[in-house]
Order: sequence, then C-alpha cells, then structure tokens
Amino acid sequence: MWPNAVANALSCFERAFNQPGRYLDASEFEAPGVGDARDDLEWAMRHLPPGAQQDLGRLITRIDEEFERRTLPDPNNIELAVFGWWWTRMRER
Repeated sequence: MWPNAVANALSCFERAFNQPGRYLDASEFEAPGVGDARDDLEWAMRHLPPGAQQDLGRLITRIDEEFERRTLPDPNNIELAVFGWWWTRMRER
C-alpha cells in the first residue's frame, strides 16, 4: 500500500457521495473509482492494528451503507462477488 492510500480512498467516496441525486454518477465507477477505493479500504483493514481497524471499520460501515443505498444490485455481475460485494453494484442506468 502506498502513502495516503486510505485518505485517497476516503476522498474518492467523499467526492462520489457529494454528487447530487439518488444514484451515483457513472463516472464514479470509472477506474480508479469507488470499487477500487473500496478495495483499498478492505486491504488496509487486513493490515492495520486492531485499534485502527475498529476506527476505519466504523467509517467503512457508513460508507458501505451509503454506497448500497445509492446503487442497485447488478445480477449480471454476481460472479464478481468473489472480489467484494461492492463489485456487484451498479448505478441506476
């Protein structure tokens, strides 16, 4: 992991969630996008000490709830769940 990777991932979500509208804009999914940012957060969770894991875990819980609220399930990409549930989500159209 590179310096500021977690901060960059959190910034990606902040930008995405500050966009108007119920659903995330398609540009938020382009690489590097919200899926890649969520991958970085998952990787960080596996390598942080327990106290930092708890702190980041609370942020990730809120991010996941908002991400799920602002996307739709994509049954065509269910096989991507092995990489993370967030890869099975899509924008409205």
